Amino acid sequence: MNTIITEFIGTALLLFLGCGVNANNTLHRSHGKNSGWLLISFGWGLAVFVAVYVSVSLGGSGHLNPAVSVAMLMMNKITPVLCAQYMLAQLGGAFIGAVLVWLSYRDHFNEHTNAEEQLGVFATGPGIRNERQNLISETLASFAFIFSILCIQPATASMGSLDALTVSLLVMTIGMCLGGTTGYPLNPARDLGPRIAHSLLPIKGKGSSHWNYAWLPVAAPILGAALAVLLYQLLLS
Repeated sequence: MNTIITEFIGTALLLFLGCGVNANNTLHRSHGKNSGWLLISFGWGLAVFVAVYVSVSLGGSGHLNPAVSVAMLMMNKITPVLCAQYMLAQLGGAFIGAVLVWLSYRDHFNEHTNAEEQLGVFATGPGIRNERQNLISETLASFAFIFSILCIQPATASMGSLDALTVSLLVMTIGMCLGGTTGYPLNPARDLGPRIAHSLLPIKGKGSSHWNYAWLPVAAPILGAALAVLLYQLLLS
């Protein structure tokens, strides 16, 4: 199957499951309400496992993340054109995955009157709003994520060389250890696609999509990825 299509499918599945665990933990009258941060960390980690496994099994790269694609571009593993195509597919898939979560939990969204928590199902946000510190925190978390991926096995043009379960455990680790500051997006498409969906969907009682913060969970993962690649290449040299 075309790798662009598999990026779209894999990222849609990732966000359907990942934002789904957010909805399960957050929304009014959900059976999983208030299950806590461990449920969210495990849910996102396992969502990564399923999505990467499905993407790779269909013949795709399993990137599912513009920051990963940028890292592969910096290491000359993919071309700029392919990187751009991957990123567009990832953003589109993330948007569709978020829409599927809304369809699944539509009645719960309509009964949940807290607009900030509604947005939190889709997009990340800081525990303490201080954009300079938030940028540092998310860049460091993203750096740890990408650098660890590069060190687990030699990076190739396809994430298929990585065990999906290993990446899943890494996401769980980042979430439980470093996710409390900004919600650890680690993935520009993961935040931007669902934030766009939130802004467009007819969610009863929804508030702002907080576009004044939206640049940070896009920029920080890419910055963290770039720093990770530079350090990795420096160490290898």
